[in-house]
Amino acid sequence: MSTNYEPLIPAEPEVDEHGVAVSRRYGDVYHSRSGALGQARNVFLAGNGLPQRWRGRRSFTVCETGFGLGNNFLALWDAWRGDADRPARLHVVSFEAHPFRKPDLRGLLLAQHEGEMAALARQLADAWPLLLPGIHRLEFEAGAVTLTLVFGPVARTARQVQARVDAFFLDGFSPRVNPDMWSPALFGQMARLAAPQATAATWCCAGQVRRDLRDAGFLVSKAAGFGGKREMTTATLRPELSQRQAGRAGAPMRGVLVVGGGLAGAGVAHALAMRGHGVTVFDPVFAHGLGASHAGHEAIALSPVASSDDDLRARLARAGTLRALQRWQSLPEEARPLVCGSLVMAQSADEEDAQRRTVDILGFPGEWVSWLDRRKASERAGIPLPRGALYFPLGQRIQPAALLEGLLGQPGIACRAESVAALRRLEDGRWQALDDQGEVLAEAGQVVLANARHAGRLLACVTQAEGGGMLPVLPRLQAMYGMAGQVSHYRAGDIPAPRCIVSADGYTLPVARGRQVAGSTYVLYPECAALTAEGEREIGEKLERLLGDADAPGRLAAAAPVGGWAGWRAAVHDRLPVIGQAGRDTGLWLACAYGSRGLTWSALAGDIIGAQMDEEPVPLERDLLGKIAPR
Repeated sequence: MSTNYEPLIPAEPEVDEHGVAVSRRYGDVYHSRSGALGQARNVFLAGNGLPQRWRGRRSFTVCETGFGLGNNFLALWDAWRGDADRPARLHVVSFEAHPFRKPDLRGLLLAQHEGEMAALARQLADAWPLLLPGIHRLEFEAGAVTLTLVFGPVARTARQVQARVDAFFLDGFSPRVNPDMWSPALFGQMARLAAPQATAATWCCAGQVRRDLRDAGFLVSKAAGFGGKREMTTATLRPELSQRQAGRAGAPMRGVLVVGGGLAGAGVAHALAMRGHGVTVFDPVFAHGLGASHAGHEAIALSPVASSDDDLRARLARAGTLRALQRWQSLPEEARPLVCGSLVMAQSADEEDAQRRTVDILGFPGEWVSWLDRRKASERAGIPLPRGALYFPLGQRIQPAALLEGLLGQPGIACRAESVAALRRLEDGRWQALDDQGEVLAEAGQVVLANARHAGRLLACVTQAEGGGMLPVLPRLQAMYGMAGQVSHYRAGDIPAPRCIVSADGYTLPVARGRQVAGSTYVLYPECAALTAEGEREIGEKLERLLGDADAPGRLAAAAPVGGWAGWRAAVHDRLPVIGQAGRDTGLWLACAYGSRGLTWSALAGDIIGAQMDEEPVPLERDLLGKIAPR
């Protein structure tokens, strides 16, 4: 099978005779022997006019081309903390092809720093992500400081970043040993990302680097160097490019209307409220409580997936799982997901072989995925299993009604038990939500449709003031369809109860509040979503195939559930979610078509929309954003 997948290769720790960290791979030091913090402050901060340039700004974004040990980030963070006129939000994007493992990073940093800088270094090491390719978002200072790490070769990953960068720290290894970090292609990507009047600074003063920066659109100059280097390079985006970049949309109006109070709407509302937006969520189901859309639904699974070529579904599911883990573990206990692990069981000997090969090819850390044979999988589950399985330690069991209450109960969110029948866009770009009599329910600068299969119908009811422009045609949304489905609830002890999520054709979850959930069914184009005897039989048969005992055939298929839950899913033909803005600068956003992975997409969609609204670095690669975009 042809694939572009490249395993992530960690850095190996080593220090030279001066105690400075060096790279075995590149034969170069990670920072000047005159001091990591001195280099960061004199070359990268001062070279970009910081902290002076960020004063009076709502937010400021820095992009660094080589994270290394993170000393530049620590120096920048420390400067932000010490500046009374700092921006409310500081965002840092940093590329790293060979990240350190967490213990190695911690050890090297704490050997360098003491006092307040050591405290910041510990926070960084504590938050350090699993070594998985792609984009990782870390948050500090209650979200006021974000670090968006991009793991993988910069020649490939630079074009995957969406951000609006005010200052660049060019800090790769020497051009002689690592030319990809100084290439015209990378500098071209910098010009794409640059905000008006963006600056850059680097210790490197090679003539070819300066010429390539000029060709990319920067005015280049020299400055006094640091640590024995006579000169360094600084640069500023050319005025004509700054004017072009200034044409991009500015900060949005802060009020947001969200239509739909299920998992999609709650994830978006929570992410926007955390960013300071005032959010109003409309859903008539709120008349019965904030968690009413999943009332009686005891538990759901959030399970990652894996493929040998790390395809787009696997990458999206990984991003969604990690976002949910970071976002939701700070919620109140009842709303907080249980990180119990997830076993995805093979359904044949051939599939067992394929799962083993997948784990070998990916080379992911065991903290993300491993393959367990039948004996080890059974030990992990705490019940006998018929075959081996992929094991994801970060699989989560979630009580959806409690999660909804936790997300929607955050400060800054107002929930209204009303139905939005139509939308109107005013001449100034603001949006109005209307009831079925045409009366205005509320208005705001942005509106998010998170109402699943009803989103297309509401889009058809959009009216616009004269001169407001036309909304684009959204073929993905027009093709959305509904599916009903149900799950069964069993008394604890009536069927084998695993300690973790177990899935294959069907699934079953650890016991929650005396009930064990098993599922599920898929019914296309039904008249309603309801519990049926046929659905109970189908789930029983799936349980039999999943956990059936050869000594008691048919026992699980015949086990009687004590209830269940039925609901709707919405999907489009490619079974990917629809997330993003419905046309440039429209202020109309979509978060729908989640299918059977509403939990996987919920937190991720909220942060994608929030980041794009506020012009933050977006925590997902551009190729994946394109696949889930409304158009």
